[in-house]
Amino acid sequence: MNTAPPRALPQRLRLYLPCAAGVEPLLLDEAARLLPGAPLRSGRGGVGVVADAAGLMALNLGSRLAQRVLIEVATGPYRDEADLYALAHRIDWPHWITPQHTLRVDVSARASRLRSLNFAALRIKDAVCDRMRAQCGARPSVDTRAPDLPLVLHLAAERATLYVDSSGEPLFKRGWREDTGDAPLKETLAAAMLAAAGWDGTPGGGGALLDPCCGSGTIAIEAAQIACGIAPGLKRRFAFERLLPFAAAPQRALLQRLRSAAQARIHPPAVPIFASDLSFRMVDFARRNAQRAGVGHAIEFHGGDALERPAPTLPPTLPGTLLLNPPYGQRVDAGGRAARPSAEDRGLPRDWFQQLAAHWKRAFTQHPAGWTAWVLSPEPKLPGTMRLKATRRVPLWNGPIECRLFRFDLVAGAFRDERAGSADPGPGHPGGAAP
Repeated sequence: MNTAPPRALPQRLRLYLPCAAGVEPLLLDEAARLLPGAPLRSGRGGVGVVADAAGLMALNLGSRLAQRVLIEVATGPYRDEADLYALAHRIDWPHWITPQHTLRVDVSARASRLRSLNFAALRIKDAVCDRMRAQCGARPSVDTRAPDLPLVLHLAAERATLYVDSSGEPLFKRGWREDTGDAPLKETLAAAMLAAAGWDGTPGGGGALLDPCCGSGTIAIEAAQIACGIAPGLKRRFAFERLLPFAAAPQRALLQRLRSAAQARIHPPAVPIFASDLSFRMVDFARRNAQRAGVGHAIEFHGGDALERPAPTLPPTLPGTLLLNPPYGQRVDAGGRAARPSAEDRGLPRDWFQQLAAHWKRAFTQHPAGWTAWVLSPEPKLPGTMRLKATRRVPLWNGPIECRLFRFDLVAGAFRDERAGSADPGPGHPGGAAP
């Protein structure tokens, strides 16, 4: 496809890593680990970083929390679509693609005064095609499914920024998920839950892990890949591999070295990981997904009710972490807003969480090294419902649904007397805010 000679990349690329709301500080820490010493800037909805080609590749291969890795190619003020056209037209697009490549333009906006985002996308496409036709004598085609050049235009109130999406498919698509349930958890959210819980796959970083509501296995598989040192992007391809600046032999060799180094870092897990689900069908799905993810050996799967399964047997000095995303079945309206679920929406008995807390009291409070439970829920009064004291609340968004990741320390005496009722102050009270 590439008929033009490869072009050199700038030494310093301005990158932007979008993420789900609430994940920004976790992503900032992850980016600092992946690119030590790189300039970083955290903002609302993502993290900015300055890096070279190797850094861009390392982020695509290694980030568990970013949704994409975007390359900023133009930014400036705008008043109307003509300004957007001029912004895109000044870019040397033959540096990136040939007329045989395909493209797509996606638009996001925050406080933009433009009436039509679709028309804004059309003007960006026109500018790219006009510039290509003027310099190459032909224009690229549009491919809305798998473009070679995915572009992202972000519109603020008075400023527009145009990005090349180096990832292509969003990074939560790790390349192993084929079997799913009705509402699969995104891998990036599972990774955010693990990061917020401080779980890193070591005895001192959360110890053993158990997901008793595993569904198709996302939390357990993400945890097992962390425990085994498996890079999340190792099994997939990226859009940048089809772009001219990355087509030169040195860039291809660099990516191969990074992949080989990531492969060499894989190791046996240092802690056990357990997963179970009431549905044996979902357990079968989870097993198959784990095999494709390369961690079938690292997870012990079981069928069974979360209200009945005993705690796994652990060495006395090894702590345990319960991490679960129980069903809550919120409906999303046409505007993307999530409605508060009713009991029947959740598909759970009204006293399910009380039963779960009682089961934890019987099964998980006697382990010498202790268990810690983390529960993702959109219900701010969940601790009161469970009659447990939440020692931490981390705001996280599951798509359009605002949730909290609640931490409960399962030690003897942690459970309130049922007659005390709900005394939890909730996330809006100073005593209920996440530290």
